[in-house]
Amino acid sequence: MEGDCCSTSSSTIGEKRKQRQQQKEKPFRGIRMRKWGKWVAEIREPNKRSRIWLGSYTTPIAAARAYDTAVFYLRGPSARLNFPDLILQEDDLRDISAASIRKKATEVGAKVDALQTSLHHASSSESSNPNRVFQKPDLNKYPESSDED
Repeated sequence: MEGDCCSTSSSTIGEKRKQRQQQKEKPFRGIRMRKWGKWVAEIREPNKRSRIWLGSYTTPIAAARAYDTAVFYLRGPSARLNFPDLILQEDDLRDISAASIRKKATEVGAKVDALQTSLHHASSSESSNPNRVFQKPDLNKYPESSDED
């Protein structure tokens, strides 16, 4: 009888957890939606209480790609990613600072956000000019260095 009691309560807890997760409707790992509709990404630093802010984006895909970039640099190739086939595999996975991880993640997120936004606007105006062709940029290319930093 003891086993029946424990298995029933644990299955009830599991069902409640699943219901809560479905209610949240989080499409990807490491992101959340603000009340006003923007998607944000952040990640905890390993063995610390602090978080690395990865930015605010208009699309959940852009926020998820920013998270993927950061988690890949923090945890390496064994990290659980939202888009494992889209991550840039670099040979040099040395320990880098939180600021460097934030910069790389926001660069990727901004590129994806711009692409997603332009594709959304293009699909809405597609009826006005159906012969227009959009070329998808390669988001895995390493960005050219800027003189700002």
